[in-house]
Amino acid sequence: MGSANRSIRFKIFLLLLLPLLSLSAMWGFVLNLTVGDGVSLLRAADLYQSVGLTSTELGLQLQAERTQASVVVSSRESVSGVGEQRARTDRAAEAFRKASADGDSGSPELRASLTGLLRQLDRLPAIRAGVDSSRHSRLSALASYNQILDSVFLIYDQMSAVPDLAIFQQASAMQSMGNAREMIARENALVSGALIDHQLSHDERHAFADYVATRRFLHTRGLAALDAELGKPYRDTFSSTAFEKFTELEKAIIESSGDRLPPQAASWKATANGVATWLDQIGLSSSKKLSERAGAVATDIMIRIAIAGGVGLVAVVASIIFSVRFGRRLAGELAGLRSAALDLADVRLPRVMERLRRGEEVDVQAEAPPIKAGGSAEVHDVAHAFGSVQRTAVEAAVGQANLRRGVSQVFVNLARRKQSLLHRQLTLLDSMQRRSTDPDGLEDLFRLDHLTTRMRRHAESLIILSGAAPGRAWRKPVPVVDVLRAAIAEVEDYTRVNVLPLPEVSLDGSAVADLTHLVAELIENATIFSPPQTTVTVRGDVVANGFAVEVEDRGLGLSSMEYAAINERLADPPEFDLADSDRLGLFVVGQLASRHGVQVMLRASPFGGTTAIVLIPRALIAESDTPLSLTAERTPFSSAERTPFSSADRAGEPAGSVPRSASDPAPAASRAGAGEDRPSGGLPRRTRSVPPSAASAGPSLSVVTDLPARGPANGRSGTRSGDPGNGRSAARSDDPANGRPGTLPGDPAGQPARRESIWDAGSRPLQPQEPPEGPGKVGETSGEDPAGRTATTGHGGPTRHTAVEPPKGPGGLPRRIRQANLAPQLRQEPEATPADRAPKTGPCEERSPEEVRALFSAFQAGARRGREEQSTDFAHHMTGDKGDE
Repeated sequence: MGSANRSIRFKIFLLLLLPLLSLSAMWGFVLNLTVGDGVSLLRAADLYQSVGLTSTELGLQLQAERTQASVVVSSRESVSGVGEQRARTDRAAEAFRKASADGDSGSPELRASLTGLLRQLDRLPAIRAGVDSSRHSRLSALASYNQILDSVFLIYDQMSAVPDLAIFQQASAMQSMGNAREMIARENALVSGALIDHQLSHDERHAFADYVATRRFLHTRGLAALDAELGKPYRDTFSSTAFEKFTELEKAIIESSGDRLPPQAASWKATANGVATWLDQIGLSSSKKLSERAGAVATDIMIRIAIAGGVGLVAVVASIIFSVRFGRRLAGELAGLRSAALDLADVRLPRVMERLRRGEEVDVQAEAPPIKAGGSAEVHDVAHAFGSVQRTAVEAAVGQANLRRGVSQVFVNLARRKQSLLHRQLTLLDSMQRRSTDPDGLEDLFRLDHLTTRMRRHAESLIILSGAAPGRAWRKPVPVVDVLRAAIAEVEDYTRVNVLPLPEVSLDGSAVADLTHLVAELIENATIFSPPQTTVTVRGDVVANGFAVEVEDRGLGLSSMEYAAINERLADPPEFDLADSDRLGLFVVGQLASRHGVQVMLRASPFGGTTAIVLIPRALIAESDTPLSLTAERTPFSSAERTPFSSADRAGEPAGSVPRSASDPAPAASRAGAGEDRPSGGLPRRTRSVPPSAASAGPSLSVVTDLPARGPANGRSGTRSGDPGNGRSAARSDDPANGRPGTLPGDPAGQPARRESIWDAGSRPLQPQEPPEGPGKVGETSGEDPAGRTATTGHGGPTRHTAVEPPKGPGGLPRRIRQANLAPQLRQEPEATPADRAPKTGPCEERSPEEVRALFSAFQAGARRGREEQSTDFAHHMTGDKGDE
């Protein structure tokens, strides 16, 4: 980092650092001279309490085990007490391992000595095995144990290295006395083994003499170095009768001739053990006294450190305080400016933007107050300049928010005007569809109607992007099946959408328009980003947290990172950015979902595409008398409702229709059984679904639907069987099942089926159908064009083209012929011959034209009354639940 980028605080610190470092170095040097000695002495005392005591105990147990090993080797048989002694040795070794691992190991030399002793202890099991198997001689067994004990005494040498000279001299003398005690133990081990067979070989006698000489030398040197306090116990012991007897035994063994021990050796064990016990007690007591001396010396050193270092510490602290106060005064003023800048960027400006986003008024003076300047003139000028900068930033944010609000308002106004024009266009298209009798022209009007519906959805998307509500709402619940059908009707490739059976669940009317728009955006996204030959599957069901809708396509899908990014935007939609216009649909979905608490998530489909999951909360599900799980019966969409046109209705298929497989039910056949009628243009008209019980119990509906359709009256298209008489379209009432005012996705070409309003149905008089003139029977046509469409009866009303005269049943009523209205390619049986198509004569006698007319008028009047009652119930649901747009 260059010097130009360094802070003022750093430069002030460098200015004051040099004198502080000099003073601190001098103070540290003084402390090092005094503290080092005290720390070393304290460490030595701690080492004695941990490693020293445990190693001393380990040495004593090893000496005892060594003596027993010499006896075992000499006797060549097991000796009592060997196992107990070895167990005591193992416990002492384990305590030593723990102390050396937990405590401070001191200097590197001491750590090396500890490591060496631990390695020697690992050899102990092998040494014991050799002793037990008699593979060792007395000297070899003693030599093995001597190596371990030499490592113990090497630790004592390292622990005695302390910085205080007096302590070091006394510790060295004590170490000499300890080594002399080890020589006595070696003498005892060798003689104890020899007492078994009363034999002492030449090599063993030579080794014994070496042990005695070494012991005398160490005693003489150690006793001369010890002071009066520590040396007095040793002098008393050496002048005692027991020790003199011990020395006489040593001399007798050395001076004896041959391999036999002298007779005096019989008292060796008692005498040697007594001397060894006295020396052990004296050594332990002297070591504790020496440790206490080291602690006292360390305490004196620490006192000197406190006195000598206190003055230097006060000087250093005073210098630091003066420097810090001087630097903080100057740097604090600049830090205030930095804090003001960060507060503006991180707190106040985002808060202002959030308030502006909510439409609140913002006071620039209150949000950008003047910054309090410091005592320096330069800092005061900088604070004043920065205050101007922050006021400008807040004013710019307010201006940008006002500009965005104005642009959004412009978008809303344009979208509202577009909505108004689209509503008028839909009304005009509705009127044109009612007046049209040309099938091709009606098909084009349906397609234009569908395009207008999609244009209205895009206009509503513009309103949503501007932060406003579209305006459509319903006061009462709407079935979810109608919501999904309305959403599919607003998609271009609606023929590719396959809807699985849905439960009978209703949604809150206040959210129907937004949920329809949301699902339509997801379905359109699925159709656009998947191959055109594939289908998009829509399914829904009641779940624990509400109602779930799944939209699944067979496209290429996205990566896991892209799914995560999109799901994050859907869960927490950001503010709309004009630069990010490639995914407007997802932004609209996010806004609508956030408005109603709906959860939308995209994930990979197991078929390779994308599955969009919409979880509608229970708050938006309409309450019912019984739980949703008990009332949710499946209501599937029939294939006829998803098919725009039937091949039996027209000679040619319209563009955009989906071919049916041979296994699909033919629309004409299925609708004929359900009571379908056709308008004058020959286009199919979808009827409302009839419960299975009604369909099976009403054979009269089949008879009525085969009656000749009445011709258009007063400029309207002919009515369809199963609906109320059409005076004007009931679909203009913004039924959510239609997806727009007057649309039904299941009608021909996916366009709205124009149904007569219930109010017009009630005002139209019920007139009987006039019978055809002439001697022709019921069901005959007055003419047939070459295309095989419809011919006109004598009354001018269009009728369906019938290839043959239908047979008559009892009473002279016409009987339906199965698959008579299917296209030839869809029939399951070959076309009948002219002889087969000949009308069958019934056994009953023919009625007169007047009787037939009266009979059919009665059937027609009864059927019309039933349809009007059903339409009245439907009108209460469709008109009583809607709100004004």
